[in-house]
Amino acid sequence: MQNMKKHTDGKTKIIGTISMNSKGVGFVTTDLFDEDVEIQTTSLNTALNKDEVEILIHPGLSRQKRHLGEVLKIIKRAKDSFVGILEKENDEFFLVPDDKKVYVDILIPKERAKGAQGGEKVLAKLIKWDDPKKSPEGEVVKILGNKGEHNVEMESIVLEKGFEIEFPYEVEKEAEATAKNEKDISEEIKKRRDFRDTLTFTIDPVDAKDFDDAISLKEIGGGKYEIGVHIADVSHYVREGTSMNTEARKRGFSVYLVDRTIPMLPEILSNDICSLNPMEEKLSFSSVFVMDKNGSILERWFGKTIIKSDKRFSYEEAQAVLDAKLGECYEPLNTLNVIAKKLRDDKFKKGAIDFEQDEVKFELDKDGKPLRIYIKKRLDTHKLVEEFMLLANKEVAEFIFKASKSRQEKHNPFIYRIHDVPDKEKIAQLSVFLKALGYELELKEKGLTAKDLQMLFKMIDGKAEESMIKTAAIRSMAKAVYSTKNIGHFGLAFEYYTHFTSPIRRYADLLVHRLLEKHLQDKTIPKHEWNLYEKMAIETTEKEIAAAEAERNSKKYKQVEYMKEHIGEVFDGVISGVTEWGLYVEETNTKSDGMVSLRNLTDDYYIMDEKNYALIGEKTKKKYGLGDKVKVKLLGADLDRRTLDYIFV
Repeated sequence: MQNMKKHTDGKTKIIGTISMNSKGVGFVTTDLFDEDVEIQTTSLNTALNKDEVEILIHPGLSRQKRHLGEVLKIIKRAKDSFVGILEKENDEFFLVPDDKKVYVDILIPKERAKGAQGGEKVLAKLIKWDDPKKSPEGEVVKILGNKGEHNVEMESIVLEKGFEIEFPYEVEKEAEATAKNEKDISEEIKKRRDFRDTLTFTIDPVDAKDFDDAISLKEIGGGKYEIGVHIADVSHYVREGTSMNTEARKRGFSVYLVDRTIPMLPEILSNDICSLNPMEEKLSFSSVFVMDKNGSILERWFGKTIIKSDKRFSYEEAQAVLDAKLGECYEPLNTLNVIAKKLRDDKFKKGAIDFEQDEVKFELDKDGKPLRIYIKKRLDTHKLVEEFMLLANKEVAEFIFKASKSRQEKHNPFIYRIHDVPDKEKIAQLSVFLKALGYELELKEKGLTAKDLQMLFKMIDGKAEESMIKTAAIRSMAKAVYSTKNIGHFGLAFEYYTHFTSPIRRYADLLVHRLLEKHLQDKTIPKHEWNLYEKMAIETTEKEIAAAEAERNSKKYKQVEYMKEHIGEVFDGVISGVTEWGLYVEETNTKSDGMVSLRNLTDDYYIMDEKNYALIGEKTKKKYGLGDKVKVKLLGADLDRRTLDYIFV
């Protein structure tokens, strides 16, 4: 909601966040109008993408029937550091930003170039820009290297999204001291529930180095099992008030690129002292459930524990044991798998939506060049781990919510993971989109239900348009966010949900551990600190978006780099988008998106049919529509813009 105040002449000021397009036009969302307020480039007054700004709304309308406005002042810059190519002009340099939404080049005086040469990629900091008629001024912070080199491009993606790669010296030293001082956990063990003699194992990707969750199983008779979901006790090592905590909050997440992880915590913590490595005694924070084979919870317990993992499985190794019906830990793995399937079935019966999509993976050579792109196979063992992590997250949230409600005088804030119901207008747009593909989505008065989407996803299962429809459905949904106010999780059909299971790689989980511990110890958080937790929830949501964008950008770069070696070849694809300027096509095997430009459809004059998401030939009536299977030839690949150009064959 924007702050609003009236001018004496009847004009309106609002405060909001500006979003830029690649043409240098800005948009600010307001509750006053159905459409965003449009800010032309000449009226931006130095505003950049995602800046918080105060704008003045003018009475006139643009060609798109949007209200026009102008930026009066910048309240808060979203960022002040930018990655780009340094270009030399006379004795001065200009940074041409990688981010195409930055509509101006940044002047870098020679003395602020730090020895960088023209043509190199650098990270530069904005020093001054208070006059829109002049170029912004900046200085080089870091020289990255030559454009096109694998490490340079991956580092550029991370830095552009505002993440640091190296840890500050004081954070590394503090982590080393913590690891050294906390190596002896003999006294701490005495305070904890002991699971060292209970069969426990981890199941993770084959290349994983940090293990933040383990599962234990003990048969206790009468058809009942004690199942423990044990999570690395990061909060024991990363304390409030430390530089490690400050840095973890700043990062918010570990960032996963195609070839590397940029960790949230120094590696001595994430890969060693906190990691639940096999055959090592480790401190953990656990959710322990007594369950039957139908997945019913008979008892639950939360608290600090000590574990010793007996086995480190990769997903593939654990799946091989299940498939062969023999091997190490077969019986416990099978029992857990049976219960996980019951939990999964129950989740979907209650309305959870299966948004599962193909995940693209890369095989790279020693220099980072992509040799192969393939779809990661989803195994039962992936689903097994997922269900028990969901269970722990759900049960922790429910426990805290109900316990806090029952004693309001000691109510403490908590970090929930919430997912709001879909917006009716976006669902109406999705319905039109689906109709163009031959699917009906009946819109009821109460809005879209999870079961409506379940039915749709069953209909499209295994079809060429499945990925495209799921992507469109996800975009029409509200985004899952962190909040201190619980409204439930629509997509999972959970009344209560949080993130408890990954404190090595998500700061929200570390906060949840601390808050749960304070609750278990009957400690009350002073009311003046409550707003801080809501602020951290908002910050963490923003960091999550940036981390996801960095991951997507690294994949997109490698897809374009791979396809660049296949220019002139013919591929199978599916039309995934229709616009006035052309058709987007997703290549079937690599999921590489590209465009067939309207100017390359030379056999007819094609007109946009907005209602049916199609281009139709004026004379031939030939139709290209969403979901159509097509054959395309790759004409070009632009690594700078991460775009592919196709032509129909």
